[in-house]
Amino acid sequence: MTGFVTAVEGDAAVVRLPGHADAEQVRLWCDLELGNTTLDRLDAGWEVRLTDLPVDRLEYLLDVDGAMQTDPTHDRTVGGPFGDHSWLPLPAYAEPGWLAADRVAAEQAGVVFEDTPVGDVEVTVWAPADADGDEPLPMLLCHDGPEMAAYGGLLDWASSGIAADRLPRMRVGLLAPGSRNERYAANPAYAAALVDHVVPGLRAACPTDHRPVLAGQSLGAVAALHAAWTSPGTFAGLLLQSGSFFTPELDPQESDFEYWDEVTGFVASLLAATTAAPSAPVVAMTCGSAEENHANNLQLRDHLAATGMTVTWGEVRQGHTWTCWRDSLDPSLTDLLRKVWG
Repeated sequence: MTGFVTAVEGDAAVVRLPGHADAEQVRLWCDLELGNTTLDRLDAGWEVRLTDLPVDRLEYLLDVDGAMQTDPTHDRTVGGPFGDHSWLPLPAYAEPGWLAADRVAAEQAGVVFEDTPVGDVEVTVWAPADADGDEPLPMLLCHDGPEMAAYGGLLDWASSGIAADRLPRMRVGLLAPGSRNERYAANPAYAAALVDHVVPGLRAACPTDHRPVLAGQSLGAVAALHAAWTSPGTFAGLLLQSGSFFTPELDPQESDFEYWDEVTGFVASLLAATTAAPSAPVVAMTCGSAEENHANNLQLRDHLAATGMTVTWGEVRQGHTWTCWRDSLDPSLTDLLRKVWG
């Protein structure tokens, strides 16, 4: 049937799958609570009409009798560590303008910090191609760095921002996660590796006149705040995106997470604090408004501000995705770097 394709119709996202007459069930899968997302069987295939969506950009897969696939009716896909997903823009959604902007030429080099308290830590250092090795440049560090570059557009954002003079010339250190959950779950050994080995080593190899800024997403945001909180003065600023700042009251559904006690214990210590260190970093927090983490991020935002920290907030109508973090880089991280680096 011509025209039997996924589309936005009025206030509804209508997801369709042609054919598949032999399928027993087709369901839309996404990392959001959307109620019943089972497609109805029609003569031409399968269809579900979704209204009152909590996002402006729907990222999803189709579950056909237990087999996941992208939507074959259009070519909008987005990559991720677990493969491509289809995505559908709702009327209010617009991709960041910097995605299509000019960019500076750049170079990358890898370095490994050996024998840290958590073993080897791998970092890829990105810099403008015309940067002299002795040129002092501020450095932005990012947890899950290779993934944030590949799926979250971090280097494209930096490159286009420098080209447009919206951002200072900088280096970007992409921190490979390694044993991610173990390292990032408020682990003192990882904080020591970062603060005592990686940061001094990078500062020795890459001249700078500024304290670094550290970014993290999800559990990586927990690790970023933990390192900064336990070693005040190390970082000038933090970008905390959709942090997994779990509490038993707000996040009981996460209680099976293997490092639940470590994360909730650290968050409890933050919420019990009444003052922050005088040298505490400036913090920019972002979150998708449709995320489960939205409530715990709001709670932590308000509490950090109450301790005297400078905290800004940004949110987009998205879920817990790399695209959410990409779309939140500007203005949140842009403004943070201008504030702390001048």
